[in-house]
Amino acid sequence: MLVPVIACIFNRCNEDQFTFIHLTYMLHELNEIIENAREAQKRGLKSAFVSVVALNGSSYRRPGVRMLVREDGKMVGAVSGGCVEKEVLKQAQSVFADGRPKLMMYDGRVRLGCEGILYILIEPFMPEEGFFEAFYEQKKLRTPFSIDSYFSKEETHRFSGGSQFNFSNQTSFKVSLFSEVDELEVFTQKVLEAFRLIIVGSEHDAVQLTKFAAAAGWEVTLVAPPDDPKSVSNFPGASTYLGIDEKAFGQLSFDPQTAVVLMAHSFVKDLKYLSALRDKKLTYIALLGPAKRRERLLNELLDKYGDLSDVFLEAIHGPAGINIGAETAQEIAISIMAEILSVFRNEKPVSLKDKSGSIH
Repeated sequence: MLVPVIACIFNRCNEDQFTFIHLTYMLHELNEIIENAREAQKRGLKSAFVSVVALNGSSYRRPGVRMLVREDGKMVGAVSGGCVEKEVLKQAQSVFADGRPKLMMYDGRVRLGCEGILYILIEPFMPEEGFFEAFYEQKKLRTPFSIDSYFSKEETHRFSGGSQFNFSNQTSFKVSLFSEVDELEVFTQKVLEAFRLIIVGSEHDAVQLTKFAAAAGWEVTLVAPPDDPKSVSNFPGASTYLGIDEKAFGQLSFDPQTAVVLMAHSFVKDLKYLSALRDKKLTYIALLGPAKRRERLLNELLDKYGDLSDVFLEAIHGPAGINIGAETAQEIAISIMAEILSVFRNEKPVSLKDKSGSIH
């Protein structure tokens, strides 16, 4: 079973250079940044690509968060809780003026009461030709890629460096024109494919789950029987609607970043679509209804197909969700999403006030 984690690893390359690796799941934030940068470029507006590349101590957000600052004052994304962004906007003005990258240091110990110093790379967003097309093609591939951000904390190289996207098809694109020098440190961020949620069902609660999941940046696909009269327009935020039977459903691609929620409100339909998943290697499959309903579904599958794999059984979560006292469809959606995140990130739900150590 895939266990997604967020990890920071220092690898000393030589006396003057090191690589900082951060695994992350923020493709939806990055996508919004790229979309807005492309729009700005079409309008002839300058943009700055902003990346937190290092941190001493603690902060609201960690290295790997990024944002876009446009010449018209629009900001997309965030690198902190709101206070740092004002200073980033101010510092970005020189980047617009002279086209040079710069490393900004923000001491949160003095300004925010946090116990950390943020190092933020601000560079002109002037990607090499073909970047946008390559980025959108990368999204379709649903495979990981990486971003290298070169920077230096030394005053002599504070206006050096920049970022480079390394896509999985072995193509690379620089965000801005820069030269790599030996004295620069390298922050390497691995970006996984977008999280995908497949919902089997088309009732009111499926609509609510779609809205919440889409708001979190997840790619949402709705699946319903071929005779269902609904369409993608009935599910705000959904990217795809498939009117297919269980056989076609079993032929879909299920990658490690995909979760499935069965909520057709029909025992027969849930049984059919669940049976199509019995040989798939999924991390999370949710079933609505009480534990007795889950046991009945599994017993029906056992009677029909014999032994079921441990991987399949461990992936099933029914009743779906974590216990937060959910009553409404909206609250149930939150409960299910919370459980999905806890499973994929291998975390046991607990109040943060009761968690010892760092919250991240």
